[in-house]
Amino acid sequence: MKVVYSDKHQLHDPQFFISRGKVKRSNEQPERGARLLAAASGAGHEIIAPDDYGAGPRAAVHAPRYLRFLETAHARWRELPDASDEVIANVHPFPGEPCAYPEHIVGLAGYHMGDTACPIGAGTWEAAVWSAHCATHAARLVLDGERAAYALCRPPGHHAYTERANGFCYLNNTAIAAQCLRAVHPRVAILDLDVHHGNGTQGIFYRRADVLTVSLHADAYNTTPFFVGHAHETGEGDGLGYNINRPLAVGTGDEGYLAALKRVCLEIQAFAPGALVVALGLDAHEKDPYKGLAVTTPGFAAILAQVASLGLPTVLVQEGGYLSDDLGPNLASALRGFESAA
Repeated sequence: MKVVYSDKHQLHDPQFFISRGKVKRSNEQPERGARLLAAASGAGHEIIAPDDYGAGPRAAVHAPRYLRFLETAHARWRELPDASDEVIANVHPFPGEPCAYPEHIVGLAGYHMGDTACPIGAGTWEAAVWSAHCATHAARLVLDGERAAYALCRPPGHHAYTERANGFCYLNNTAIAAQCLRAVHPRVAILDLDVHHGNGTQGIFYRRADVLTVSLHADAYNTTPFFVGHAHETGEGDGLGYNINRPLAVGTGDEGYLAALKRVCLEIQAFAPGALVVALGLDAHEKDPYKGLAVTTPGFAAILAQVASLGLPTVLVQEGGYLSDDLGPNLASALRGFESAA
């Protein structure tokens, strides 16, 4: 399987993160990309660099004013007296209240940044752009006849909404890949395997019937994103019935996960998509720092083999999976499992 990777991801090195009230360094570190690359290369996969696809793919998913904000936010922020090195939002509009679009960069940060887990540094925009190019390139490989391709995206994307960064994510790589596939396929499915619900992806496609969004994740009542990701969220308008959430009890292991996956694979088959995007979170692992689920390293091979059995042209897009000695082996296991059944 070809692996699409850009070393531009190293430009994004977020320092600020709040966990249970304590300020810490972000878990979304450049070393993640290095470990994933080493694992893919060590397993014999061909590593290729993405082309520059311009603004079109990201503009097909994200609002123009949001993209302008991301591109200019850091420079504007640094013009403020006594500003921090990273853009960090500290005030947000409240849902349901009248809301004017702000002009000041502090207000813009609060409008376009959903939490403190997505600080914007000097290199964040460029890294996010090239992460999206990785997703687009992998989708183009599949459109050109590859059975599957893996986009080693960093920063990740599935928490990013049409015009809101959130949870380590800025540009929604998974949604960008799906939209690219839609240029050829009337129906595309997204299967999100991250331990956290893909709230941004759900939001982007919630009113559409041409993209089925399916998410297996730790129960959102007990883990981030908390407010969305529940089984009763099934879409709205034209998209009613085309969003499927299957929350899993915290601590669910291989057996329970595979049973839930079997069910959603049947639902994907019933949708009859022309192609599939997998939001490949490896943070469902039993030793991941977030410890939401308890999938084993061999379990990822079984999971991806079941996904491959759908027989669909597939784009694998890297989402979560954080620093532990098992991160690289988990990726190698997942890719091996997919190829064993493809």
